[in-house]
Amino acid sequence: MKRSLLLAIAVAAAAALPAAASAAVPAPDVPGVIAVTGDEKPFLTAHAEGVQIYVCRSGEWALVAPRATLYGDSDQVIASHFGGPTWQARDGSSVKGSRVDGVSVPGAIQWLLLSRASSSAGPDGDRLAGTTHIQRINTIGGLPPAAAGCVTDGEQVEVPYEADYVFWKATA
Repeated sequence: MKRSLLLAIAVAAAAALPAAASAAVPAPDVPGVIAVTGDEKPFLTAHAEGVQIYVCRSGEWALVAPRATLYGDSDQVIASHFGGPTWQARDGSSVKGSRVDGVSVPGAIQWLLLSRASSSAGPDGDRLAGTTHIQRINTIGGLPPAAAGCVTDGEQVEVPYEADYVFWKATA
């Protein structure tokens, strides 16, 4: 359902733009602390479905890593997301992010702004190699369980989440 909403928004935005600009990805409306500023533009938006993996350590749940699949406009798989945090496109290109800031939202993991820590081209292309920033927005779920449930050190739990990721690159 979330992918359908994302697709509907993208289609509506594209219909409102002049023909020459219809391929552009619109910048999301986000709080200022996770906004991308400067000479950059969004070039890819994807919807992620997956889990946040937590481990029990000394009576608290600690994030281990995410594991998610990213989908494009036509529900095609375009990338995977895993620890690092890292995103890897189907062409093998990848980008590793570093947290810049975040915004808490009720009932879900934070919206985030990440900057590129490293990136690389893949054997079949460079879709993510030019990424400068990544935003995680429109999050659903993914919060750790209550601390009272953390009784056995080393126990892991996987909590479902969804999010939209917006990938940015320099315009020059």
